[in-house]
Amino acid sequence: MRPDRPLRQVLALALPSLGVLAAEPLYLLVDTAIVGNLGAVPLAGLAVAGVLLAVVASQSVFLSYATTARAARLHGAGRRADAVNEGVQATWLALSLGLLLLVVGQVVAEPITGALAGSAEVADAAVSWLRIALLGVPAILVSLAGNGWLRGIQEAGRPLRFVLVGFGLSAVLCPILVYPVGWGLVGSAVANVVGQSVAAALFLAALLRERVPLVPDLRRMRAQLVLGRDLVVRSAALQACFLSATAVAAQTSTATVAAHQVVLQLWFFLALVLDSLAIAAQSLVGEALGAGDSDRAVQLARHITGYGLVFGLLLAGSFAALPGVLPRVFTADAAVLAQIGVAWWFFVALQPVCGVVFAIDGVLMGSGDAAYLRTITLAAALLGFLPVVWASLIFGWGIAGIWTGLTAFMMARLVLGLARTRTARWAVIGAER
Repeated sequence: MRPDRPLRQVLALALPSLGVLAAEPLYLLVDTAIVGNLGAVPLAGLAVAGVLLAVVASQSVFLSYATTARAARLHGAGRRADAVNEGVQATWLALSLGLLLLVVGQVVAEPITGALAGSAEVADAAVSWLRIALLGVPAILVSLAGNGWLRGIQEAGRPLRFVLVGFGLSAVLCPILVYPVGWGLVGSAVANVVGQSVAAALFLAALLRERVPLVPDLRRMRAQLVLGRDLVVRSAALQACFLSATAVAAQTSTATVAAHQVVLQLWFFLALVLDSLAIAAQSLVGEALGAGDSDRAVQLARHITGYGLVFGLLLAGSFAALPGVLPRVFTADAAVLAQIGVAWWFFVALQPVCGVVFAIDGVLMGSGDAAYLRTITLAAALLGFLPVVWASLIFGWGIAGIWTGLTAFMMARLVLGLARTRTARWAVIGAER
């Protein structure tokens, strides 16, 4: 294997995947920009409902990650039809789960938005948007499944094109439906559903073109659900950490929660960049193990972890030069800027750690070692993040305490992840695991 070969492989998968990862946040960003001109109440309603929809999407991401891991192994073993069949089963799961979430969501939409909104007026706006947006949940899940099997067979270009078509259509429709048509806030939800449905239709058409049997296979679906269960638990642990941090920041002071929000959103943005490496790792490592080449899988893991470190260092260097400039794009409030200055250097210093941690996550997901990922994430949350964050509230450590908790969380994941990858016990060969 030529020394530069892995980098080209990784970038060929990572760069298109970055576009796909950014699609859903962009949906909501476009909505925010357009709905913002309607006034404070519609914007607040979108904020509440948008968070709820984002939670549904993030908790369903196992349809993509679990499918990539299983399809990549089969593809590496030369069993393309079986790899695509993983996509068939994931799509059946997506449709079933999507319809279930749609029904449940319609039932609980009003009480949940009412509990989260600060007023009845905002709650009414939120529920009107959410009820329509929920119609797009099956399409969102089908697209997640489609991304999974296409990445598994080493195709990242088609998912990006499909998602861009859907996003482009939504971006065009949204201002038209909101303003000239006069549907207001509801128009943005309709535009989202149309864009998501078109993207899902393109993924379904790609699956049909493969001419594989479309019969549900309960054994394969059960195996995907087992892998997905561990990923869902892991995702829930991550969300518990970030929600706790925001809650503690809100209890500390207005300036603290505002500053935390700014730095955390930048953190999430850079996480998208680094997570694209993890997706490449899932596909390439799974393919190598499916082909029976554990040595190549270990070598890929080493290379991708190194790339994660380098990219993390580049991001750290870039943002280390911006503390006096970038925060002022978000706020001019002196108290908030002072708090951002405290969190900023935690944020910068953690980027190389994040680069390695996310790369390791991708390697272990690609190998099907989701149970270990679940366990170390829970351990890092329960023993690192949550105790420090809540102690920060009790002892008044402020934003420094909150980001110290995040540092403890990431360092624990780094140490435990490196310990696993160094043993190579994760590198189990075979077409299925």
